[in-house]
Amino acid sequence: MRPLSGQDRPAALEVCRRDPVASVLAAVQVERLGEVEIPGAELLGVWDRGRLAALCWAGANLVPVGVGPDELDDLAHYVRSRGRRCSSIVGPADAVLGLWDRLAGAWTRPRDVRADQPSMAIAADPAVAPDPRVRLSRVDELDLVVPACVAMFTEEVGYSPLSSGGAYESRVRELVVGGRSYVRIDEGPEGPQVVFKAEVGALALGVAQVQGVWVHPERRGEGIAAAGMAAVVADARARLAPTVSLYVNSYNAAALAAYRRTGFTQVGTYATVLF
Repeated sequence: MRPLSGQDRPAALEVCRRDPVASVLAAVQVERLGEVEIPGAELLGVWDRGRLAALCWAGANLVPVGVGPDELDDLAHYVRSRGRRCSSIVGPADAVLGLWDRLAGAWTRPRDVRADQPSMAIAADPAVAPDPRVRLSRVDELDLVVPACVAMFTEEVGYSPLSSGGAYESRVRELVVGGRSYVRIDEGPEGPQVVFKAEVGALALGVAQVQGVWVHPERRGEGIAAAGMAAVVADARARLAPTVSLYVNSYNAAALAAYRRTGFTQVGTYATVLF
């Protein structure tokens, strides 16, 4: 095992192409390998007889790709020796849970282990009519978009992302500027209000992974999510990538139902270990 460099990029891309939907989170970093360096992060490669067998992005998140039983011991040994630097382990469930089994005795107790997160994808027109009120966010709307993003994150993860500084707001702005942030803004009793939002948080190898889907608590149960996601799918497939994916907690029955109405089907299972 060793960190990968720019010369390893073709081999790393080949590993990711085995399952582009499952590997999209790491593939974002693979596509930039040798061009962009992130301090404190590295792309790890597991080699077998001169062939790149698997890889793992080790940055703010630990993201294994193509890691099977034969590679888990080597990867866990390497990562354990560095100490925990990530805020989560996320990716295909078998690899994430197998890696966590090997790290649990050496790392701090996680806040949550989400072992069953259906990975869903759509590569066709949405099955329901897109909501025409869902559109790309604008920079001049950040004062509305950022609070909605913070509310979503806090509800999902359990703490405010603003507690760690300004990186989260910068990320929201980056997605807005990049044409990867969607909103529906309705007029409320106290002025404009975000009632639906979502972002394409990862984009690589022809896959646009949607993250941060959120409907305002006061507007849930109105069918906003399915039509909103249909609008996201239609635009993302037209502008960004032919396949749109996401992953969702198995216990979130309402979200699963909305995604299925939109036309998403399950293609795998993710897991997340949150610290």
